[in-house]
Amino acid sequence: MRDKAKNAGKSLAVLAALLVVWALVSGAGLFSTYVLPGPERVWRAFLSMAASGELVRNIMASLSRVLIGFLLSFALAFALGVLTGLFPRADPYYRHVLEFLRHVPPMSLIPLLILWFGIGETSKIIIIVLTAFFPIFLNTNSGLAGCDPKLIEVGETLGMGRAERFFKIRLPAALPSILVGMRIGLGYSWRAIVGAEMVAAASGLGYMILDAQALSRSDKVIVGILLIGLIGFATDALFALALRRLAPEGREAHG
Repeated sequence: MRDKAKNAGKSLAVLAALLVVWALVSGAGLFSTYVLPGPERVWRAFLSMAASGELVRNIMASLSRVLIGFLLSFALAFALGVLTGLFPRADPYYRHVLEFLRHVPPMSLIPLLILWFGIGETSKIIIIVLTAFFPIFLNTNSGLAGCDPKLIEVGETLGMGRAERFFKIRLPAALPSILVGMRIGLGYSWRAIVGAEMVAAASGLGYMILDAQALSRSDKVIVGILLIGLIGFATDALFALALRRLAPEGREAHG
């Protein structure tokens, strides 16, 4: 507990130092306020957007897209991971297709998706699904493949069938890797949705940043960037907590 308090204190000290440096540099007039607005101006912009409801609207728009896309990614990746675990002979039928898709940057598909699905929610959700799918799938596969063979032998000795061994032995053993994959996939989802919203959207944090840039409001741009970082940090912390609770043996390896 004492170590955690010390680490938190060090992090706060670094953040405070960065804030002071930011205030000093902006106050000294080394850069124009268009390039680098001061902390007080950014804070006023935050309060103004919060009071008008603009922040809540854009945050909820991005959150809903990320949540839907991430859950779809997890469902698809987990289902395919289970299929691979239960029926390894089916792997050659889709392995090469997945490897091809894994090396195609999802953001490069945005123009094509807009042509096919327009600038509505569908294209954004697909970008999130493609971005978050592979970290979850690969970690699920890794966890299932890394199960101790001796545990599987024990299951066979007890008369468990293939499906029973999978759900009672291999899947619980793979849980830490699955959670790590979900944690990484969620972070990737935020990166993907912001990029998609900056290309074609009428709401969301990415749209807010691009709209502020077009209006030369760098204070609003910084507010958007800080919010994305804080929300990403919060969701990552929640997954880290889940990882420690559900897989305490993996907390040292995964933070």
